[in-house]
Amino acid sequence: MATEIERKFLVTGDFRPFAVSQHQIVQFYLSTRPDCTVRIRLTDDKAFITIKGRSSEDGLERAEWEYAIPVADAEDMLRLPGIQSLAKVRYRVPVGNHVWEVDVFEGTNASLIMAEIELASRDEAFERPDWIGPEVTGDARYYNSQLLTAPYTGWTQSAIR
Repeated sequence: MATEIERKFLVTGDFRPFAVSQHQIVQFYLSTRPDCTVRIRLTDDKAFITIKGRSSEDGLERAEWEYAIPVADAEDMLRLPGIQSLAKVRYRVPVGNHVWEVDVFEGTNASLIMAEIELASRDEAFERPDWIGPEVTGDARYYNSQLLTAPYTGWTQSAIR
């Protein structure tokens, strides 16, 4: 079992000049239960299935397994009845000893830009670039699986940090 330790932040500044790559992502969920989330992600010409366990109370870590799957299988699953998907462009932005992943959401989550950083331990130090805004780690509203059922564009202004 692998443990993912990740922190998430809203993006409030321009990160694009520092990005080294970008990828179009379409993802959808076969399960969004808190105990077990099962996600399928299509990224460019690759596909992956990811199984994630329950998040820790603070949302900082959880068990995660990820495997490559055939793109044709992922595309077939995307057409299953009741499947909702979300689209985003992911930018990779090196800062110090880490690479931030910045997601610019599309569709019903347009105008949401979120950055995440994976850490080796809970207390690992990292450089916080000036384009990073408030931390949203552990705020379930910002989980990708939740953005399918409660899209960002439908939030009231007071609900947004």
